[in-house]
Amino acid sequence: MGQYQKHRIDSQRVKPGLLVVTELFLPTKGGTAVWFDEVYRRLGGKEIHIVTARVPGWEEHDRTHPNTVHRLNLRRYFWLRPESLAMYARLFWTSLWIVWRFPINAVHAGRVLPEGLVGLWVARLFRKPLVVYAHGEEITTWRQPKKFRAMVFTYRHADLVIANSDFTRQKLLELGVVPERIVKISPGVDTERFRPGLPTQDLFERLGLAPDTPLILSVGRLSRRKGFDQVIRALPKVLEAIPSVHYVIVGIGQDEEYLKRLAQEEGVTERVHFLGPVPMEELPRWYNACSVFAMPNREIDGDNEGFGMVFLEAAACGKPCLAGKDGGTGDAVTEQVTGIRVNGQVVEEVAQALIALLRFPNRGQGYEVVRAQYSWSRVVEKTRDLQSIWCK
Repeated sequence: MGQYQKHRIDSQRVKPGLLVVTELFLPTKGGTAVWFDEVYRRLGGKEIHIVTARVPGWEEHDRTHPNTVHRLNLRRYFWLRPESLAMYARLFWTSLWIVWRFPINAVHAGRVLPEGLVGLWVARLFRKPLVVYAHGEEITTWRQPKKFRAMVFTYRHADLVIANSDFTRQKLLELGVVPERIVKISPGVDTERFRPGLPTQDLFERLGLAPDTPLILSVGRLSRRKGFDQVIRALPKVLEAIPSVHYVIVGIGQDEEYLKRLAQEEGVTERVHFLGPVPMEELPRWYNACSVFAMPNREIDGDNEGFGMVFLEAAACGKPCLAGKDGGTGDAVTEQVTGIRVNGQVVEEVAQALIALLRFPNRGQGYEVVRAQYSWSRVVEKTRDLQSIWCK
């Protein structure tokens, strides 16, 4: 791995101190926040310092957290130029103090901007290696000239970039990141929480449905690229083949009113159930309740799905998945094993795939595959292997 190859050591003898700079960390909602929390709590203890945002519920979350968590006000101010200037300053000075005060062996950045650029400054000042996570969508959507140049500069100067999928790895190569500095580590899933056999009868009662009603489930931020609108457009065709089917959407976002209007236009309002956010402890039961999990994602003005942790969660519960072919979903969905991928732009393909999966639900053979390849213990093992680069 380039200049850090000579620093390979016995990972059993050295317990590395890490600085992790990430705005996204639990209890913030979203797959990235879950990823970082799950990995670093398993990777070590108080020697791992997390610099992150102060969000509602942080006190309760951090009280028993095994890592040392530093919470900051990371608000953006519209009257500043750039708006994120205060965020950069707070991240930088706090990170600088931590590396000066504690025995830190490497700096990890949850995203390329702002965390990666801040991490680069700190890492170079203290001669520490920098590891930056790449998620995919930032590469395809950030097109403001200054922001794009800062992103490319940071990726190219990081000592290691973690790509969450083959799609993201290819995008990094197109930016000029050398192959030797890219490692693919996909996120994982808690296979103890997300598993088959959880009780669901009360969930059907809540919807006023019989417990054998076929359900299509979608989970995620309500944004256009997720393809929830395409599922709604496909519902009339699906209902012709399977008249009892219902569609459940878990999540919030800017497209909520748009999706509700679309359901009305398609005449399927009574078949679409918007649940909003559900408690974390309840989410695995909703996966168990469904017959098919659907997120036929598609590219919208460069906005892509970089991976899709929800596919792993559904597969871990033994449910077949419908994904779009755009972006990095090929790493999250194993074709004809954990589900199928279609062109999310084409409603007819979405409809036919849903019908096929609803008629043959035994295609969801994902539990064993996910348990073997995507458990958090496996992801932590891959991340720990990077000690051979970041430890000195």
